[in-house]
Amino acid sequence: MSAPIDALTQTTDAQPLPVLGRDVTVPLVTGGEVTYAALDYAASAPALQRVWDDVAAYAPYYGSVHRGAGYLSQLSTDLFENSRRAVAEFLGCREDDQVVFTRSTTDSLNLLAAVLPAGCEVFVFETEHHASLLPWRDARVSYLNAPRTPGEAVATLERALAARDLKGPALVCVTGASNVTGELWPVRELAAVAHAHGARVVLDAAQLAPHHPVDIAELDVDWVAFSGHKLYAPFGSGVLAGRADWLRDSEPYLAGGGASRKVARRSDGGVDVEWHTTAARHEAGSPNVIGVYAIASACKALTEAGFDRLVARERELVARVREGLAEVPEVRVLSLFGDDAPRVGVISFVVDGWNSSHFAAALSAEYGIGVRDGLFCAHPLVRTLLGGDAGDPGECGAPDAGPGERSLNAIRVSFGAGTPDEHIERFTGAVRELVRDGARWNYRTEDGRCVPDRG
Repeated sequence: MSAPIDALTQTTDAQPLPVLGRDVTVPLVTGGEVTYAALDYAASAPALQRVWDDVAAYAPYYGSVHRGAGYLSQLSTDLFENSRRAVAEFLGCREDDQVVFTRSTTDSLNLLAAVLPAGCEVFVFETEHHASLLPWRDARVSYLNAPRTPGEAVATLERALAARDLKGPALVCVTGASNVTGELWPVRELAAVAHAHGARVVLDAAQLAPHHPVDIAELDVDWVAFSGHKLYAPFGSGVLAGRADWLRDSEPYLAGGGASRKVARRSDGGVDVEWHTTAARHEAGSPNVIGVYAIASACKALTEAGFDRLVARERELVARVREGLAEVPEVRVLSLFGDDAPRVGVISFVVDGWNSSHFAAALSAEYGIGVRDGLFCAHPLVRTLLGGDAGDPGECGAPDAGPGERSLNAIRVSFGAGTPDEHIERFTGAVRELVRDGARWNYRTEDGRCVPDRG
């Protein structure tokens, strides 16, 4: 069996891509200021400077899309549709695929859930982000247990599809890279199994697309969903790209202007509507042209920077973080597939004797490092990785677990194309210091969060 995603050419001369906020300074509770280390890319990545510059250059020419005969409206319409073509190229879309612009990955997957044909069965691993786990409320859903190897994932799906008692339409929803562990999933192999059993596949690429090239045709998936705000274009737009038939054959996701091609009153007082058969069918209302253009700009910027170089540099950063954490015996890194599994720049861990919220708060307040703590909108997966129930970590400062005990929550550090080496070094150094010396400040619980106690 091949690796989940084939390794790319190793090159190590890449530099961080310029991002907004790279020079922002933040105050420390211990005094002074420090340049902020943004290590929460898995939640929202900073905007590329290139994206911001492109959007700023367009902003004076902003006009209504598909709605006007004036110059700015026509210019904005051309920009909007050219952005659609740029995204299709970025994703390696097939000739008949549609690119639908949405608000986010969550919105994209809810759109797909809304267009499922009657009787469709959905198969989804319990390891998915809630955006992939929860939208399928009107379908018959089979939740598959967390696999412990890529091969087990493929075998689990094979058994589930072979055992289904209905032979109608089916959909498999799978992540490309875990938002908790960063591990890459065997997308190509899962797609092959799904298609062999007559099922279709939607790939949640929210964590994969910012870190690795995604090619719909090469991976042989039916749809791809991702968000702009994780792809260095945080302007409230997302993408659902792939096969057109289910999208074309369903009622519009939203009813309104733009989705309708022709509307006429009937003699009985009702309304007849002819809906578009293109992507516009599911893009009712005035579209977020700036957000869409930002996504297209980010796609072009990542392609021009060279994904092989970006992936190689990120692989080095992952290795340095893991090596730094391995030097601290109290730290346990969470993983499904093991230490050798390929992964993107997303790593979650727990620290013996530390409340995860307390640890994350100390990283921020005392070192100027932004990470995330909690369950990461993937509650079943985190519970599996922690070996038990996860939940409220309790009062700040009180450990949620002692040596050998199960933690209730985890800490996640995530990074990418804009992360400087210094941020990685500061993070690993801060982890060592906090575990060795403890926090230098007192903290308290406020609205469920751990915050510095300022007296």
